[in-house]
Amino acid sequence: MTMVRSLEVAEASQAPAACCVPIAGPSMSADDAAVTAKVFKALADPHRVRIVNLLASRSEAVCVCDLVAVLGVSQPTVSFHMKKLVDAGLLEREQRGKWAYYSLRADVVRRLGGVLRFEGSAT
Repeated sequence: MTMVRSLEVAEASQAPAACCVPIAGPSMSADDAAVTAKVFKALADPHRVRIVNLLASRSEAVCVCDLVAVLGVSQPTVSFHMKKLVDAGLLEREQRGKWAYYSLRADVVRRLGGVLRFEGSAT
């Protein structure tokens, strides 16, 4: 079990989304809160939320060149947003020649699905 925890910590430093704990969990350490905040920060931009939405509706990786027209911003701007999402661990990046292709990390999407679950909490 100790080995699994150290693996999670190693992943967290590389990809915050890989180990977010539920907001309504029994307790959240300062480190867990910092990691979760990095993921929310990555999603705290309307362009990045749209990018995640567009990728979620696709079954295959999407070229950054295809996102330029959809988002209505320049290629360097799209690439900037994609880097933020990759650094947060939300996206996979694959280089195909000159262009980069992106897809949502399925494991992270499943994990994030439980982050905002407030079952059993007083509202």
